[in-house]
Amino acid sequence: MNARPLMRLEVVVPPPQKLGAVPHGTRVIAPITGGTFEGPRLRGRVLPAGGGDWTLLRSDGVLELDLRLTLQTDDDALIFMSSFGLRDGPPDVLAALGRGEPVDPSRYYFRTAPRFETSAPRYAFLNRVIAIASGDRRPTGPIYTIEEVL
Repeated sequence: MNARPLMRLEVVVPPPQKLGAVPHGTRVIAPITGGTFEGPRLRGRVLPAGGGDWTLLRSDGVLELDLRLTLQTDDDALIFMSSFGLRDGPPDVLAALGRGEPVDPSRYYFRTAPRFETSAPRYAFLNRVIAIASGDRRPTGPIYTIEEVL
Protein backbone atom coordinates (compact mmCIF):
# COMPACT_ATOMS: atom_id res chain seq x y z
CA MET A 1 0.00 0.00 0.00
CA ASN A 2 1.32 3.42 -0.95
CA ALA A 3 0.43 6.41 1.17
CA ARG A 4 1.48 10.00 1.69
CA PRO A 5 1.13 12.28 4.72
CA LEU A 6 -2.16 14.12 4.91
CA MET A 7 -2.00 15.71 8.36
CA ARG A 8 -1.13 15.42 12.01
CA LEU A 9 -4.20 16.06 14.13
CA GLU A 10 -4.06 16.81 17.85
CA VAL A 11 -7.34 17.01 19.76
CA VAL A 12 -8.01 18.29 23.27
CA VAL A 13 -10.28 16.07 25.34
CA PRO A 14 -11.52 17.19 28.78
CA PRO A 15 -12.87 14.65 31.30
CA PRO A 16 -15.40 12.42 29.53
CA GLN A 17 -19.05 11.70 30.22
CA LYS A 18 -19.30 8.13 31.48
CA LEU A 19 -22.60 6.58 30.52
CA GLY A 20 -21.59 3.19 31.88
CA ALA A 21 -22.77 -0.28 30.91
CA VAL A 22 -24.98 -0.35 27.81
CA PRO A 23 -26.14 -3.40 25.81
CA HIS A 24 -22.91 -3.75 23.76
CA GLY A 25 -20.28 -2.69 26.31
CA THR A 26 -19.32 0.38 28.33
CA ARG A 27 -20.08 3.74 26.69
CA VAL A 28 -18.05 6.90 27.27
CA ILE A 29 -18.52 10.19 25.42
CA ALA A 30 -15.51 12.46 25.25
CA PRO A 31 -16.24 16.01 24.08
CA ILE A 32 -13.61 17.59 21.84
CA THR A 33 -12.88 21.15 22.99
CA GLY A 34 -10.16 22.14 20.54
CA GLY A 35 -6.97 21.13 18.84
CA THR A 36 -4.88 21.73 15.77
CA PHE A 37 -4.01 20.02 12.50
CA GLU A 38 -1.21 20.49 10.03
CA GLY A 39 -0.15 18.81 6.83
CA PRO A 40 1.50 19.55 3.48
CA ARG A 41 -1.76 20.88 1.95
CA LEU A 42 -3.79 22.16 4.90
CA ARG A 43 -3.55 23.43 8.45
CA GLY A 44 -5.81 24.98 11.02
CA ARG A 45 -7.71 24.31 14.21
CA VAL A 46 -10.35 21.99 15.56
CA LEU A 47 -13.53 23.88 16.40
CA PRO A 48 -14.61 23.45 20.02
CA ALA A 49 -18.37 23.12 19.50
CA GLY A 50 -20.13 19.90 18.60
CA GLY A 51 -17.20 17.51 18.29
CA GLY A 52 -16.74 14.37 20.27
CA ASP A 53 -15.48 10.82 20.47
CA TRP A 54 -18.16 8.25 21.25
CA THR A 55 -16.24 5.26 22.59
CA LEU A 56 -17.49 1.78 23.38
CA LEU A 57 -15.40 -0.63 25.43
CA ARG A 58 -16.44 -4.06 24.22
CA SER A 59 -16.53 -7.20 26.35
CA ASP A 60 -13.39 -8.46 24.55
CA GLY A 61 -11.43 -5.41 25.78
CA VAL A 62 -11.28 -3.65 22.40
CA LEU A 63 -12.19 0.03 22.41
CA GLU A 64 -14.28 1.22 19.46
CA LEU A 65 -13.81 4.90 18.61
CA ASP A 66 -16.35 7.02 16.75
CA LEU A 67 -14.80 10.48 16.32
CA ARG A 68 -16.64 13.42 14.75
CA LEU A 69 -15.38 16.99 14.55
CA THR A 70 -15.20 20.15 12.47
CA LEU A 71 -11.88 21.43 11.20
CA GLN A 72 -11.37 25.08 10.27
CA THR A 73 -8.45 25.77 7.96
CA ASP A 74 -6.20 28.82 8.29
CA ASP A 75 -8.06 30.30 5.29
CA ASP A 76 -11.46 29.72 7.01
CA ALA A 77 -12.72 26.69 5.09
CA LEU A 78 -14.77 24.19 7.11
CA ILE A 79 -14.20 20.45 6.89
CA PHE A 80 -16.28 17.80 8.63
CA MET A 81 -14.27 14.78 9.71
CA SER A 82 -15.65 11.49 10.97
CA SER A 83 -13.53 8.52 11.87
CA PHE A 84 -14.15 5.00 13.11
CA GLY A 85 -11.39 2.98 14.68
CA LEU A 86 -10.15 0.47 17.21
CA ARG A 87 -7.71 0.56 20.11
CA ASP A 88 -6.37 -2.64 21.66
CA GLY A 89 -3.31 -3.91 23.41
CA PRO A 90 -1.92 -5.86 26.36
CA PRO A 91 -3.92 -5.40 29.59
CA ASP A 92 -1.08 -3.63 31.42
CA VAL A 93 -0.64 -1.13 28.57
CA LEU A 94 -4.37 -0.42 28.36
CA ALA A 95 -4.50 0.01 32.14
CA ALA A 96 -1.67 2.57 31.94
CA LEU A 97 -3.53 4.45 29.20
CA GLY A 98 -6.66 4.39 31.37
CA ARG A 99 -4.70 6.01 34.19
CA GLY A 100 -3.54 8.76 31.83
CA GLU A 101 0.06 7.60 31.77
CA PRO A 102 2.16 8.17 28.65
CA VAL A 103 2.71 4.93 26.72
CA ASP A 104 4.83 4.36 23.62
CA PRO A 105 2.27 3.98 20.79
CA SER A 106 4.20 1.02 19.38
CA ARG A 107 3.03 -0.97 22.43
CA TYR A 108 -0.66 -0.92 21.44
CA TYR A 109 -2.88 -0.95 18.35
CA PHE A 110 -4.68 2.33 17.63
CA ARG A 111 -5.95 2.76 14.05
CA THR A 112 -8.82 4.73 12.55
CA ALA A 113 -10.29 5.38 9.11
CA PRO A 114 -11.03 9.11 8.74
CA ARG A 115 -13.50 10.47 6.17
CA PHE A 116 -13.91 14.08 5.14
CA GLU A 117 -16.66 16.33 3.76
CA THR A 118 -16.23 19.91 2.58
CA SER A 119 -17.80 22.37 0.17
CA ALA A 120 -14.58 24.42 -0.11
CA PRO A 121 -13.18 24.09 -3.68
CA ARG A 122 -9.57 24.31 -2.47
CA TYR A 123 -10.05 21.24 -0.26
CA ALA A 124 -12.47 19.28 -2.45
CA PHE A 125 -9.79 16.60 -2.88
CA LEU A 126 -10.64 15.51 0.68
CA ASN A 127 -14.10 14.39 -0.50
CA ARG A 128 -12.34 11.72 -2.59
CA VAL A 129 -9.66 10.58 -0.14
CA ILE A 130 -9.35 7.23 1.59
CA ALA A 131 -7.26 7.79 4.69
CA ILE A 132 -5.82 5.70 7.50
CA ALA A 133 -4.64 7.08 10.83
CA SER A 134 -2.47 5.76 13.61
CA GLY A 135 -3.10 7.16 17.06
CA ASP A 136 -1.06 8.04 20.09
CA ARG A 137 -3.16 8.52 23.25
CA ARG A 138 -1.82 11.32 25.44
CA PRO A 139 -3.22 12.57 28.78
CA THR A 140 -4.72 15.71 27.16
CA GLY A 141 -6.06 13.88 24.10
CA PRO A 142 -4.99 11.75 21.17
CA ILE A 143 -2.64 12.63 18.35
CA TYR A 144 -3.50 11.15 14.96
CA THR A 145 -1.02 10.74 12.13
CA ILE A 146 -3.27 10.63 9.07
CA GLU A 147 -2.09 9.34 5.70
CA GLU A 148 -3.82 9.44 2.34
CA VAL A 149 -3.95 6.06 0.65
CA LEU A 150 -2.75 6.37 -2.95
